[in-house]
Amino acid sequence: MDKPLVILVSGGSASGKSTVVQEILNKAGLEDVIIINHDDYYLDQSDLPLEERYKTNYDHPRSLDNDLLYHHLVKLINFEPIDKPTYDFVNHTRSKEIEHIEPKKIIIVEGILILENSKIRELSDINIFVELDDDTRFIRRMLRDMNERGRTLESIITQYQKTVKPMFHKYIKPTKRYADVLIPNDTKHDIAVDLIVTKIKQILGDRK
Repeated sequence: MDKPLVILVSGGSASGKSTVVQEILNKAGLEDVIIINHDDYYLDQSDLPLEERYKTNYDHPRSLDNDLLYHHLVKLINFEPIDKPTYDFVNHTRSKEIEHIEPKKIIIVEGILILENSKIRELSDINIFVELDDDTRFIRRMLRDMNERGRTLESIITQYQKTVKPMFHKYIKPTKRYADVLIPNDTKHDIAVDLIVTKIKQILGDRK
């Protein structure tokens, strides 16, 4: 095989990116897949006191170590393993845990800002943007952050109003123009998923 297939999946926070990715994998019957979450490449903040970390704007491109992600993707594309960072959203900094990843024939990277970086886009074969209305995304995000990330309702609302919503319209939504496929996640999207599955199989077939 010439090179692994690289797929970038973007969309607003809590738009359902992971669910759509799983649908694609299930329909295509794909197992030899690496799924990388862009969130794990948020910058390390261990040198800052916790109260300062709370102020981090996670929806701005500068919050991510895209140089490291690019380096890791290049290694995987060249069939070299990587040691990927992981992020601790409770303590707002990089976790001490490292995830060792062996190369595979399909690499999927999902994240709200993954289509914003031009160098990373150049490595991609298929770009996907998952759409969902703002109100539904906010409700999903609120439930997730309270249940999984130990956030208070007040902190979630404050963060959404100050950074999440304005950054979505400034940096994330405009990256739709780089997508090959737009998937509306508030309606039936079987046809869009089927088209992506067909394209994946075509590319994999051509690269055998």
